[in-house]
Amino acid sequence: MITETDIHSAKILIVDDQESNVQLLEGVLAAANYTSVSSTMDPHQVYDLHRQNHYDLILLDLKMAGMDGFQVLDALKEIEADGYLSVLVVTANPDCKLRALQSGAKDFVSKPFDMAEVLARVHNLLEVRLLHQRARSYAKTQEFMALHDPLTGLANRRLLEERVSQAIIHAKRNSSIMAVLYLDLDGFRQINNTLGHDVGDLLLKLVAARLVAAVRQEDTAARLGGDEFVIAMPHVSNIGGVTLAAEKIIKALSQPYTIQGNNISLTASAGIGLYPVNGKDVRTLLKNADAALLDAKQANKNTYRISERAYS
Repeated sequence: MITETDIHSAKILIVDDQESNVQLLEGVLAAANYTSVSSTMDPHQVYDLHRQNHYDLILLDLKMAGMDGFQVLDALKEIEADGYLSVLVVTANPDCKLRALQSGAKDFVSKPFDMAEVLARVHNLLEVRLLHQRARSYAKTQEFMALHDPLTGLANRRLLEERVSQAIIHAKRNSSIMAVLYLDLDGFRQINNTLGHDVGDLLLKLVAARLVAAVRQEDTAARLGGDEFVIAMPHVSNIGGVTLAAEKIIKALSQPYTIQGNNISLTASAGIGLYPVNGKDVRTLLKNADAALLDAKQANKNTYRISERAYS
């Protein structure tokens, strides 16, 4: 729900090359309890001001010396990231209104000003703008939740499989290799049983943070559930780089943790699957990396193993 406080605290920019008009609009908005109103008499500044401040509404005079309002509208379109240009044009020429709307303005107000009309149009446009922002934010949140683990914020299985599939396509096109590291935490179940699931969840969050810090920017860290994690590594030049990464990750995860006064020590094990040797599709590659993880756990844990299973 958009409140009156939200509307009256929204950021407004007045653009007019006549000082008397600027002062009049500033006074009217201030009297109506709008608390974040800025202004400029130089239309050339609008682009940079909006890029820096992301105004919720711009009151734009169409007829100004040096650069008219239509030129300003065209410039603003380049930086309006969500495609919603919240501009209320001000004009004394009725013939310009349709062109202004066609150029991207959301509404217009005529000169000389009817102050009640100005306030009504400002209020309505701000309410629509804020509703648009909230809906867009909600859509982004829903999209993020659909592709990420809700506990750690890492990629989930769906996003991981998309990234691995893309990496396979790239590796195939370039006759190169890519890798997946399948990891889990040695002894995690015991920590859950002795210290409780709240501590276990906090531990998983810390593990996720260490994973993100330990991998390259182009790698994808994912949580598949429980204490199972996968790192997708595109653009791999040789197996040596993969094994070094595995060693670095295992070392990072094996450093002590302090949670709610508890000092926790555990280790991690990993299995490595390589495209195309261990799989030419996502399912096979992950399956063989998971099998290599089991080999690592059977070899006293706290280590990694490279899959010896052919893709077929």
